[in-house]
Amino acid sequence: MFRGNALAKIDGKGRLKMPAVYRSALEDTDFYITSLRGESVRIYPMPAWRKIEDRLDNASSFDPAVMRFRNFTSYFGQSASMDAQGRVLLHPLVRERAALDGEVAVLGQGDFLEVWNRAQFERRLLDEPLTDAHLKDLAELGI
Repeated sequence: MFRGNALAKIDGKGRLKMPAVYRSALEDTDFYITSLRGESVRIYPMPAWRKIEDRLDNASSFDPAVMRFRNFTSYFGQSASMDAQGRVLLHPLVRERAALDGEVAVLGQGDFLEVWNRAQFERRLLDEPLTDAHLKDLAELGI
C-alpha cells in the first residue's frame, strides 16, 4: 500500500530516482509504467498491473472504454525494472507529454505510484480544490 507524497527528481536521461519511502516495497518487482491521459505517470508493480489486465481480459474488447483505455495505457506504457541505484526509466513519450523533468511529486495511490510535474500538480490543487460537494460525495461513500 503506497501512501503520502515524496519529492524526487528526474535526471537528464529520464530516470526517476525512486524515493526511499517507497523503494523497499518495490525492490523485488518489475513495473508497468503508463499514463491514462498523459498528464502524469502511473507506476504499477507488475502484480497490481496484472490484476487490471485480468479484468480487461474479462471485458469485451469491443467496448469503446476498454479500447480507449488499452490504447492510452499501451501508447504511454512500458515494462521496467529498478536499477541498482534505485532508478526507473520513464517512457520518453509520456515524460515529454507530462513535462516530467527536474523536480516531481511522487504520490502514493494505494496499489500504484503517480508521478507529476511538481509545479503543474500544485497549480492543479489550486485550480481544482477539494470542495464541500466533494466531501459530501465522499461522506455518501462512507468515507
